[in-house]
Amino acid sequence: MAKELEPIVEVEGGDDAKGSFMLTTVRMGKANIYSYAAAKFNKYHEIYPEKYIRAENETDEEYNIRQLHLMEGSKINAIKTAYQEAGKKYIIKYQGVFVSGVIEDMPAEGKLKPGDRITAADGIAFKSSDEFTSHVSNKKIGDTVSLTIKRDGKKKTIKLKVQPFKQDASRVGVGISLVDDKSITTEPEVEVKTDQIGGPSAGLMFSLEIYNQLTEGDLTKGYGIAGTGTMEEGEKVGPIGGIQQKIVAADKAGAEIFLAPNEGGKSDSNYREALIAAKDIKTEMKIVPIDTFSEAVEYLEGLKSKK
Repeated sequence: MAKELEPIVEVEGGDDAKGSFMLTTVRMGKANIYSYAAAKFNKYHEIYPEKYIRAENETDEEYNIRQLHLMEGSKINAIKTAYQEAGKKYIIKYQGVFVSGVIEDMPAEGKLKPGDRITAADGIAFKSSDEFTSHVSNKKIGDTVSLTIKRDGKKKTIKLKVQPFKQDASRVGVGISLVDDKSITTEPEVEVKTDQIGGPSAGLMFSLEIYNQLTEGDLTKGYGIAGTGTMEEGEKVGPIGGIQQKIVAADKAGAEIFLAPNEGGKSDSNYREALIAAKDIKTEMKIVPIDTFSEAVEYLEGLKSKK
């Protein structure tokens, strides 16, 4: 589906727009006989093997937690990008790392669980999951790492011995996947309501809606503008899944412009896949390739206002 962002994003004292920015989302669920039939008769309904969607041995709980944390990270990157581009104040606070998954038959199994917040390793506080991973991977087989965690509001210490990963014996660890735990405060304040949405794919559109409310004028120029793409460090727009389904959703919602990740012009980029779907459904919606947030803003600033 395609959903207007103005009711979801609220910047204190922000400008209104004549047009609208829309995020596009793909719904997923366990396949049954009805969804199987729908996929057989509808080109843009898909059935995937579960291993294509979830990590190996990932539970429902782990998958849902991972998606929600990806959304939280996406929101923070989107807010940071918009405020940075608009020249407004923001502060990012790092609080540790979240456990998003636990690998079977590794030391963390039964000791850590998705949602645990790791605040320190061997007494050292880290500012990113990369720093944490680097610290642990520098240990030798059998070495112990002491993790300070918070679970259900309580702090505790867990000691684990590192061991090699089955998939890559040259690497050692405790067997967890991680996402950064950070928060952002801004001036003016911004609220992004995403209780029912997971994953990182709305990052670009969040940034554009926030930026439009922060700055004078109206980037939409009166158009209905849909799009997708992660918002990564350095304003880079990253690729997402389900691009062709999102083209169908945006067209049904009446969008006139769709911003698609260009991936540096790759032959199999999201943009190229979007063009294929757009041609197939014979939409009049304009598909625009985007590599960076600044590029998206520049394109929109160059639009003539809709009469």
